Amino acid sequence: MDIKDQVISIIADQAFLTPSDVSMSSTLDSLGIDSMGIVESIFAIEETFDVSVPFNANQPDATGFDISSVASIVAGVERLRAEQA
Repeated sequence: MDIKDQVISIIADQAFLTPSDVSMSSTLDSLGIDSMGIVESIFAIEETFDVSVPFNANQPDATGFDISSVASIVAGVERLRAEQA
């Protein structure tokens, strides 16, 4: 499973949806994921990909990790993985 599919699976789990219900243009808000779900998604991403996501729930826009859409989250995870290599 590639990064995109794994991120979609994590987000779908948090939204109690199937991965096919999650598109790259979906926002977490449109999927019904609240702030606690965002934090849990970040933890799951960190665990799955063995990365440290620079995210602060109190200042989500100030961290440099864009959570505005599924596509931006996938891009952020891909960037973090590339930085590890």
